[in-house]
Amino acid sequence: MKSFIATAVFLLSLNLGFSNNYDWGQTGHRTTGEIADNHLSKKARKQIEKLLQGKSLAFVSTFGDEIKSDSKYREFGPWHYVNLPKGETKYSKENANPDGDLLMAINKCVEVLKDKNSSRENKEFYLKMLVHFIGDLHQPLHTGRGEDRGGNDILVRWFGEGSNLHRVWDSDMIDSNNMSYSELAQNTKGLSELQKKQITSGSFEDWMYESKALSEKVYASAKVGEKLGYRYMYDWFPVVREQLQKGGLRLASVLNEIYR
Repeated sequence: MKSFIATAVFLLSLNLGFSNNYDWGQTGHRTTGEIADNHLSKKARKQIEKLLQGKSLAFVSTFGDEIKSDSKYREFGPWHYVNLPKGETKYSKENANPDGDLLMAINKCVEVLKDKNSSRENKEFYLKMLVHFIGDLHQPLHTGRGEDRGGNDILVRWFGEGSNLHRVWDSDMIDSNNMSYSELAQNTKGLSELQKKQITSGSFEDWMYESKALSEKVYASAKVGEKLGYRYMYDWFPVVREQLQKGGLRLASVLNEIYR
């Protein structure tokens, strides 16, 4: 029996397709960027268009993943997630990853963009990274457990194909929905101005705790080896859409504050 289980896990792992380095996938990140673009102030839009030389937030939203193939950007690897040590419930600088994490990354990006002495090149780089990192913060398993690499070690099947819980949330559900990022951005939930204000209130750390609380529900949503498909989509894809919308609204709020 042990031999059978080991073989099954090995065969399943061969079909994973995506590495654990990816988050939301291109469509998810672009959706968040597009939503943010639709909520920029005139002043922020003008400054961002100038800095990005006309490129949209959706276009640059995947930059943080694209540079992972270049060894000179290796130091930014840990910046895509934040894990609390096992048993810890509160984030602090003392228990944070010394190589950096997602909260530190977002604060660094904002710091550079607000610094009048930062070079144009640095501001462009960190703006692209900020767009990506705010997206990462709203993929709940990027605030998940370090011991299972944010759900990458929880192997499942997605419509009969090998996958893992992290990938299901990164891209499987979004890809199975078969909508473009612009279609997803156009079909967000209607919110009042008060609801938008409530969503964009709070700190980066508050948003992290919110995402982390959601990650615990995600962990409880599937078991190792479970076959996931239509029912899982029905139950959880609305949550994915909500997270993409929150990420977009919050990204716009951060950028509007930087360029006010």
